Amino acid sequence: MSGRAGGLPDARELLHRFVEAAHRAGFGVESFGAAPDGTPLLVARRVPKGALMSVYVSSGTHGDEPAGPLALLHWMTRGIPDPGVAWTVFPLLNPSGWDAGTRENAAGADLNRDYLTLSQPETAAQAAWLEKSGGSFDWAVCLHEDWEASGFYLYELARPDTPRIGRRILQEVSVVMPPDTAHEIDGMPARHGLITPDGDHSLRGSAWPEALRLIRDHAPLCHTLETPTGAPLARRMAAHVTALRAGLAESLRPRVEDDFVI
Repeated sequence: MSGRAGGLPDARELLHRFVEAAHRAGFGVESFGAAPDGTPLLVARRVPKGALMSVYVSSGTHGDEPAGPLALLHWMTRGIPDPGVAWTVFPLLNPSGWDAGTRENAAGADLNRDYLTLSQPETAAQAAWLEKSGGSFDWAVCLHEDWEASGFYLYELARPDTPRIGRRILQEVSVVMPPDTAHEIDGMPARHGLITPDGDHSLRGSAWPEALRLIRDHAPLCHTLETPTGAPLARRMAAHVTALRAGLAESLRPRVEDDFVI
């Protein structure tokens, strides 16, 4: 019996809808591997000529966090904007967890603690694809949810001398969802929903989340967005889309001379 919340499509149906929307939006879609149950792992790309910047987005690393994949499907269906942006989108990294309604994959592994060892087929296949494709991005975003959170918050990882935009993202998202006001989240200091982990990432041991591999190998700036699971699903989806739009606008601002609308 499926553990998915009522009304949610299964992983294959969700991916089918995403592929259709992606093709309509001018994206190419390819499979880079398969989950243990054989469900394909997909990545969608759209790379315009002379792109001003390159953006990476992923969701569905935890199968019991539906807002991210559904937000990406909604955004893709409505038409992801293209003010000179190259997009790489991973819509559902843990399809077996999605179908079971569990954080972990079918093997019982938390994929967001496997990005150093790459012991699982999902993370290993994604890392291999990124290596083969020479994945290099200006901004990386990972969409998540937190059942303990009271509001929206984000982790901001940045290499030295990289402009930080997390506070601006939080300001924009506050229109649709208030920030989490806890002073400590996940054992780390937080300020009005902003967590800026610094120091030696090796202190995490081998339990690396996706964001650490991204900041080490693929992008100078990475945000992990967290919506509170207790909020209505539509508001969680809206918070993710608003955060993506805000971050995109802030990232593009120094790169373009004219105003634009996202």
